[in-house]
Amino acid sequence: MPRQLVERELTPEGPRRGDGRRARQRSVTVNLAENPLTWLHARGHLTDRQLDAGERVRADYEHAQLAPSVTMRWDPVRVDGGSAGNGLTESERKIAAKDRFDRAMAAAGPGLRDILWRVACAGEGLPAAEKALEWPARSGKLVLSLALDRVAEFYRIR
Repeated sequence: MPRQLVERELTPEGPRRGDGRRARQRSVTVNLAENPLTWLHARGHLTDRQLDAGERVRADYEHAQLAPSVTMRWDPVRVDGGSAGNGLTESERKIAAKDRFDRAMAAAGPGLRDILWRVACAGEGLPAAEKALEWPARSGKLVLSLALDRVAEFYRIR
């Protein structure tokens, strides 16, 4: 996936210094194409196995088309019957992906699947997911790694 680099300001309101003048604003370069799992993996917070498990969950979520979408589908109509993979039709592949996703989330277990879905599927960062779940700061990383370990077992990732 190509990088989408943008400059983001770290101090949007411009804090005041002791003499009343505004402090110098700082900015960082952010890659908008990077998802939270790859960000955590690149900084050593997730193992390769955990990253693979998270990517598999996200792939099943996307293949099952579980994300909200518009009511009308504008995808081109296939004329060849659509049997491109394993002799399954497109609908059968979606059903199989949804079944795998549901079983993977069940394997993660209650209490762990919430953060797994928010970070791996919805693409929320850990701070946003912790806030939405009303968890203490910096608690999501541990819970997410436990969920990813369970999902890796489900997918038989070694």
